[in-house]
Amino acid sequence: MKKILMIAVAALMLFSLGACAKKTGAAGNKLVVWSFTDELEGMINKYYKKDHPDVTFSYSMTPSDQFPNKLDPVLQVGQGVPDVFAMESDFVRKYVESGLLLDLTDVYEGAKDKLLTYPVEIGSYEGRVYGMSWQAAPGALFYRRSLAKKYLGADDPKAVQAYFTDKQKFMDTAKLLYDKSNGSCVVISAVGDLQRPFQGGRKQPWIVDDKLVIDPVMIDYMETSKILHENGYEGRVAAWSEGWFAGMKGVLENENGDLVEVFSYFLPTWGLHYVLKTNAPETAGDWGVIPGPFAYRWGGTWIGAWKNTKNPEGARDLIRYLTTDDTFLEAWARESGDLVSNINVVNKIKDAYTEPFLGGQNHYAEFAEMAKSVDGKLTQGTDMAIEGLYMEAHTAYVNDEKSLEQALEDFRDQVSSQLGFGK
Repeated sequence: MKKILMIAVAALMLFSLGACAKKTGAAGNKLVVWSFTDELEGMINKYYKKDHPDVTFSYSMTPSDQFPNKLDPVLQVGQGVPDVFAMESDFVRKYVESGLLLDLTDVYEGAKDKLLTYPVEIGSYEGRVYGMSWQAAPGALFYRRSLAKKYLGADDPKAVQAYFTDKQKFMDTAKLLYDKSNGSCVVISAVGDLQRPFQGGRKQPWIVDDKLVIDPVMIDYMETSKILHENGYEGRVAAWSEGWFAGMKGVLENENGDLVEVFSYFLPTWGLHYVLKTNAPETAGDWGVIPGPFAYRWGGTWIGAWKNTKNPEGARDLIRYLTTDDTFLEAWARESGDLVSNINVVNKIKDAYTEPFLGGQNHYAEFAEMAKSVDGKLTQGTDMAIEGLYMEAHTAYVNDEKSLEQALEDFRDQVSSQLGFGK
């Protein structure tokens, strides 16, 4: 009887251990992922799950303009929070600085020698890494080759870049284009296009020691925009407006109804595939790309994890794979055309590209070089709110609604009253 009892107890223990292991395994092999595009889902389904067939996923997608409103409440209460979630460029720092993300410094340390600097800088806070990205989105200047030949005498990227090496060269070229065309060719369609390039040229972020800092380059941006606007060197349309897109096709009309030629557009890596190609397919082959006067960035997606996730190792492994794995990132770069943040992969594949839309130019190698100069340390969680107020001041000055001094003073007051930072 005693022997039978011992056997029964042992069997019960084995059953309990098995059930416990099964339960732990199930928790350890499941991840809830939220994003604002289907891009991350495609990466997981096509690549990660193939290499990790034991992992199951629950994926939810919400448009980017609604995404923070969905994520913020669950983070605040600590219930229903996804294990892993994507963070768009405009709000990535909000979460990186929140204290609510899983520390990914160990993931970064294991791959730091092969990672591009600026995406990691944006994902870091107080010396620790909380967000990582598989991609880079440096900004560039896309120009019309036919207009470059017509007014500058050459369309080769190196020759054209000589006209745009700094802000003063940019302004000189704007005047040259206007004069040679008798006012029918403008250097850009909208002064708003210059916002990100000028921001990329700053030496200081907006907030230092809890006080607003207006870098001199941002005052220069306002004055430069005023000159462009008053002299007719820009198309006088709003970015992303019908006129802005029309300029890409060569059918932008000025106030008098006359056609205006737009020489160039400031756009990031994704601007080639999702802006120019989709909106001006008839201009294929008539574009080139150069760095322009400032190194800047625009857009991008980062990945982070909730610090209280029940599956921290699974979350880390997914993020490690998607942002550092050489084999995956090479396959993804070749499939998507993304400029990845893995330098080893970039160096391996960058010389193999030619882009027919850009007249056969190797855009990938150009973007890879531009990305090296981007400063991610300028990015802060309050940027989006501050820049919205700044652009109101910028517009008021350019449109002669306020003097420069008044526009800047009002900007300081708004940042102080609305956001609580010192002037």
